[in-house]
Amino acid sequence: MSSGFSGDFFTAGGFTGRPTATNNPQNVYNLADPASRIHHRRPDLIGKRALAEFQAQQQLLQQQQALRLYLRNVKPRTCQNPSPICPLSADFSASVSPDISSISSTSVSSSPAISTRYGRPILQQQQIRPQPINLGNGGSAIPFNHPNFSGVSYPNLLPNRGVNRETGEESEKKMMNRLHELEKQLFDDNEEEEDTISVVTNSEWSETIQNLIGSTQKPISPTSSSSSCSSSSASPQTLSPKQSLIEAATAICEGKTEVASEILTRLNQVGNIRGTAEQRLTAYMVSALRSRMYPMEHPPPVVELYSKEHAISTQLLYKFSPCFKLGFMAANLAILEATSDQRPCKLHVVDFDIGQGCQYVHLIHALAARKADNSPSLKITTFTDFMNGGEEKLKLVGDELKTRANEVGIRFNFNVLSLKTTDLSLERLCVEENEVLAVNFAFRLYKVPDESVTTENLRDELLRRVRGLSPAVVTVVEQEMNANTAPFMARVTEACGYYGAVFDSLDATVLRDNPERVRIEEGLSRKAANSVACEGRDRIERCEVFGKWRARMGMAGFNPKPLSPLVSDSLRTLLNSGTCGNPGFTVKEETGRVCFGWMGRTLTVASAWR
Repeated sequence: MSSGFSGDFFTAGGFTGRPTATNNPQNVYNLADPASRIHHRRPDLIGKRALAEFQAQQQLLQQQQALRLYLRNVKPRTCQNPSPICPLSADFSASVSPDISSISSTSVSSSPAISTRYGRPILQQQQIRPQPINLGNGGSAIPFNHPNFSGVSYPNLLPNRGVNRETGEESEKKMMNRLHELEKQLFDDNEEEEDTISVVTNSEWSETIQNLIGSTQKPISPTSSSSSCSSSSASPQTLSPKQSLIEAATAICEGKTEVASEILTRLNQVGNIRGTAEQRLTAYMVSALRSRMYPMEHPPPVVELYSKEHAISTQLLYKFSPCFKLGFMAANLAILEATSDQRPCKLHVVDFDIGQGCQYVHLIHALAARKADNSPSLKITTFTDFMNGGEEKLKLVGDELKTRANEVGIRFNFNVLSLKTTDLSLERLCVEENEVLAVNFAFRLYKVPDESVTTENLRDELLRRVRGLSPAVVTVVEQEMNANTAPFMARVTEACGYYGAVFDSLDATVLRDNPERVRIEEGLSRKAANSVACEGRDRIERCEVFGKWRARMGMAGFNPKPLSPLVSDSLRTLLNSGTCGNPGFTVKEETGRVCFGWMGRTLTVASAWR
């Protein structure tokens, strides 16, 4: 079908496409022979040539407007081949924009339910591949992708008709009169309902053409597609919040505060402490980086890490996060393995940061479960120097643990000492004969300053003093995070990855709107901000990966004490039981240590030493 009028519109016998006795005595014409259709053309339709020439002139002056102005759709007749002498049967689709091309190449359904006599035709878009246009008179075909092609150009396709060219307003006026006459003939057609053709009135036609012209102002050129692709590829890709945080940290590191401030302002619109895990992390990391840039206006948390609120949020984290909770249990199982050969069991545990004592509730019940041990005893020694709240609060923790021990028949003692590291000895700890001494460093060593902070190197000094006690076992549980001696940029990257995984894991255990989760995340934000924004003694959060802990323990004189496979198996069973089961959490043993992670990233590691 042509882009405008169909060739059948001009066949003999009116507008039905059927031959009549008046103009075709044989009442038949050869559909395969186009000459038979030319022979019976009505003389009163010679004005069609004026339409073609007018359209050719307008095409040269205003290509798109002429095309859109004279495009019409007529119901397809039985003959599918366009008239060879009708210039409007050419394919116009390549010289207009894609949306106009699709309209110009449409067909109108012959169904009465779809097409109407006076309404707008229902246009069915179809994809037509642009074809070269033969200019006639021996002219060569110019493909649409040729650089010299700028539209449809028509030479004089009907040189023998003898009609003079008309230009300007006079030609346009005559052409519009001819179109009105043709439409009038169409409207007076008395075909049956099933042969109804769909036309567009002049006002509707003009309105539609103007809308199309307004929506597409410039035609497609051979280079428009490539230029569009190049511009889209040159545009910057959308960065994730994590990538934007890294960019902001880079700008801060390079001293480009204005650039960093702009990025953080943009990220502040993405972050939301009540949104998804990623949005929450973004909001807290933006605050941390602002503290790094403007420490006076946005002071980073230092003293807050020793506050009561932070202690509560930390204990809630240990309670709700399996990676932390199972780390404590792994330490308990390592301690129990060290006492497996002693009967009766007399266990003395030295803990430098007992917290709320929740870890030892599990240890008390594990000791009571030993049926072969009739009278086990447990002594716990802790220190006020390593616990916020003083001796009174520690005594409350001891009283609670004693109550639990009495309930299950365990003899229990609780001691609170105030000692310096240099005063640490068996005598000061009141270690009795036949007691199995165990030292527990669960999430404690990372807060002790090392050689990068002070020449005293309190971290290594503490380990050497503990080594002098010759304990049966030393348990170390730490976060798997490289944030001690790493530079600023590396700490930002590590914080985004580590705390992002922790925030994600909380979705599996705590509802987002739970007030306890809010307190947990606020505590994590303080830890992240201190790790990123602070330096020197103000940076309390100095976590290290297991490889560094292994080197440090080795320099202090300790040897690894591999945990048995039963430890990891029992913890894995515990993880998958009850409401704690979630495929995102992982428990795996690696060369004697047990790693706990979320979605493939290790968050905590438990190990034993002697």
